[in-house]
Amino acid sequence: MSIETGLYVFLLASFLGFELIRRVPQLLHTPLMSLTNAISGIALVGSIVIVGSAHSVTTTVLGTIAIAASSSNVIGGFLLTDRMLRMFRKRS
Repeated sequence: MSIETGLYVFLLASFLGFELIRRVPQLLHTPLMSLTNAISGIALVGSIVIVGSAHSVTTTVLGTIAIAASSSNVIGGFLLTDRMLRMFRKRS
């Protein structure tokens, strides 16, 4: 895949993702957050595979950046989901 094709796919996915999330009602944001945590987990595994293959310095650097971004997204999503679930627990 050429760099132009990869950039085109990235821009198109970014635009579509933004438009889809922008139109989601407030009530559905929690299930959507859970879904995006799963997607970020898949991106994290893919990033680890890319860094592990070590094709070039560029892929290693970009893969490391992707690992950091995906990890922060996954950890933040789990913390947010845990906080929201604690709101619905019965108080003892």
